[in-house]
Amino acid sequence: MTISKTRRRRTASAVSLVAVLALTAAACGDDGSGAGTEGSGKGEITFWDNNGGPRTAIWAEIIKDFEKQHPDIEVKYVPIPIADVQSKYDTAIAGGGLPDVGGVGTAYLANMVSQEALEPVNKRLKGSALEGKLVDSMVESVRSAAGRGDDIYSVPTSANNGVLWYRTDLFEQAGLKAPDTWADFYTAAEKLTDAGNNEFGYTIRGGAGSIAQALDAVYGQSGITEFWDGDRTTLNAPENVAALEKYAGLFKRTTPAADVNNDFTKMVAQWDTGTIGMLSHNLGSYQDHAKALGDAKFAGIPAPIGDSGTRVQVSNPVDGLGLFRSSDNKTAAWKFIEFAASHASNSKWNESAGAIPANTEAAKDPWIKETESTALAAKALTDGSTKVVDLPYYLPDWNNISKADNEPEFQKLLLGKITAKQFLDKMAEELNAANKEWTELGNG
Repeated sequence: MTISKTRRRRTASAVSLVAVLALTAAACGDDGSGAGTEGSGKGEITFWDNNGGPRTAIWAEIIKDFEKQHPDIEVKYVPIPIADVQSKYDTAIAGGGLPDVGGVGTAYLANMVSQEALEPVNKRLKGSALEGKLVDSMVESVRSAAGRGDDIYSVPTSANNGVLWYRTDLFEQAGLKAPDTWADFYTAAEKLTDAGNNEFGYTIRGGAGSIAQALDAVYGQSGITEFWDGDRTTLNAPENVAALEKYAGLFKRTTPAADVNNDFTKMVAQWDTGTIGMLSHNLGSYQDHAKALGDAKFAGIPAPIGDSGTRVQVSNPVDGLGLFRSSDNKTAAWKFIEFAASHASNSKWNESAGAIPANTEAAKDPWIKETESTALAAKALTDGSTKVVDLPYYLPDWNNISKADNEPEFQKLLLGKITAKQFLDKMAEELNAANKEWTELGNG
């Protein structure tokens, strides 16, 4: 019998976790839950940034502000590269060494909740300075992603959105209009390509993080608005297969060959310093583009509109801050979470990242309207013009299936070693199995 990589990894993780809990129980004489303590509310706490590097500078500023207001608390900052976050958390859960507070996105929240790493924050939110000050849809996203009924395991801090960035100067020179539709997108990709002069219409993400970008293009073109049809995913529907064939067919024809290995850092750097017409990323790269190109040479729009006349996009993860059960200073850790999600700090962080704030007061700040791409993204998500396909973040295996298990497969697709149908059928089979297992455990 063949056992999938995801199943093997989950089994190994479960065995490791059981062993750790048993050791903890023997050492502490309790049930092995590793529940930690409230602590004194003073002293040192450790914070893991789940996008260390790009967001280090703004976190340093927020931490400095926090320590000034709370001189009896010191925050030890640990930057974790975004590509390594889940593996770092999984390792720490199995072997110890979790932080007091950590950045947690909904893409891997369910995996951490299933391992009992995080503490629900419902009671702490009640009566806190954050009560009634968080965007309802983001609170619902983190609640739903955890898969534990009404329990909330992360305080939302920001929402991102997919953006099609395009070089306004190159479009103007070529006499092209903005790529508002998928038809316009493909026309521009062809017309802006002159491979002999190292000019390309588009850069496609083939390295880490490639699946989310591909799914946005697939559902955006097909117009399918639901991820599930009963207990089966729509991922490998014929319309999606046709959409992926067309999208993957851009590789090396209207994109650089190096794209097959590019993660977002390399992809963004390549776009900012070269002559490539379009880039699919999210609001988070706005500052990089502004610094490299200046505001006059680029613009960003939400996902192009499909043949149905409707804009369809997949849901983007909501980022947040989690309080770890094992913390021995939860009082101080919660003070930091409250401060980081407050109006001033949340606005400061999201303005730096170009993302949509979770704090309702921060969401009304003037800088949002002044940043066109963020304003358009926020409008698309709130005015009813966009259909959002909710990805199953609540599945503990979602992050493994959509990353480690299938990113290498996507590279095979780009290189012509497998077909779009083979790629989508494989991923759909894994998701159907994960959803069945999740349901049989009494969820859903």
